[in-house]
Amino acid sequence: MTTDIKPPLPPFDEASATQKVRMAEDAWNSRDPDRVAQVYTEDTIWRNRAEFPRGREQVRAFLQKKWSRELDYRLIKELWAFEQNRIAVRFAYEWHDDSGNWFRSYGNENWEFNEQGLMQRRFACINDLPIKESDRLFHWALGRRPDDHPSLSDLNL
Repeated sequence: MTTDIKPPLPPFDEASATQKVRMAEDAWNSRDPDRVAQVYTEDTIWRNRAEFPRGREQVRAFLQKKWSRELDYRLIKELWAFEQNRIAVRFAYEWHDDSGNWFRSYGNENWEFNEQGLMQRRFACINDLPIKESDRLFHWALGRRPDDHPSLSDLNL
């Protein structure tokens, strides 16, 4: 097991859970598989749609593949609930494929953290909605979502 520590640490309160969610959003918006993989335990267990990566290295490979086909990816996460070492999140992200077809993907994630603040379990359910490019709502420059950009709730998503 790794000795890395990734604050904020459980047990979570509303402020620390909200911070953890934003940190995850920022990391995923970097589209850097190495950066993102570091917040998971070496033996992390995932369910992502119908894929079941096990361990940090499989997660890294999964993310490399994901961002090679989900182009111009922009994500917003929002805290849904929390308790002790668990956080529930809802999210939406926009992306296009290599043919220029745009999608908005909606989903929910359940996260479980170890005492060092590393995510040991991640279970995601995701649905893809084809959209027109003109229907996109996430227009910031690639990378971190600006603090003044509307949230999912603000966008009625």
